Amino acid sequence: MVRTILDPTSELAPGHRPAAPRLRDLDGLIGLVDISKPRGDVFLDRFYSLMSGRGLQGLRFTKPTHTRPAPPDLRHEISTQSMAVIQALAD
Repeated sequence: MVRTILDPTSELAPGHRPAAPRLRDLDGLIGLVDISKPRGDVFLDRFYSLMSGRGLQGLRFTKPTHTRPAPPDLRHEISTQSMAVIQALAD
């Protein structure tokens, strides 16, 4: 199956970014990142509940603000503690 990923940055000539390979399983901690937009925490609360019901484990992280990238120390913490990441972009 061929997948097309659209770049929302509105670049005239976006660089090619291949999709990350799919994980074989979810045997590890999944990072749940709240980017600090309204109701993102509500979405992640529900998602965490559904994950827990399936025996999956998650770690919660919160960006200080949605208007800037996550600080380097937070990105490092997320990447070293999580095997996969889900970000909440809710409003």
